[in-house]
Amino acid sequence: MSLVYVVMGLAMLQYLYFGFAVGGARGRYGVKAPATTGHETFERYFRVQMNTLELLVVLVPALPLFGWFVSARWAALLGAVYLVGRFLYFYSYVRDPAKRSAGFGLSFLPIVVLLIGGIYGAAAAYLRG
Repeated sequence: MSLVYVVMGLAMLQYLYFGFAVGGARGRYGVKAPATTGHETFERYFRVQMNTLELLVVLVPALPLFGWFVSARWAALLGAVYLVGRFLYFYSYVRDPAKRSAGFGLSFLPIVVLLIGGIYGAAAAYLRG
């Protein structure tokens, strides 16, 4: 399970990185706090950060759920795919939002597998007694 928590920590670091990128974009494009609009490129950075936060709400509990009831190695691997997908999403969304689909898929699908697999594994463990 240690590797699951390493991946979870890396996801948190990735989110912080995206936050710093938003801060840098805020300065570069002259969007003063608390505004979240004002320059299209800044808004792209901001949307990546918010979209990532929306997925983290599901990823963080799904990783250990799957890791505990199904497989810690597979949970860590799926989490690593998520991380790669989020970086791809970040860079593609900032360049051209229309090309974000691959990154979205690589970060969303692992979460679906982790969540459904974790729920299934927990239910199966419960039924076994």
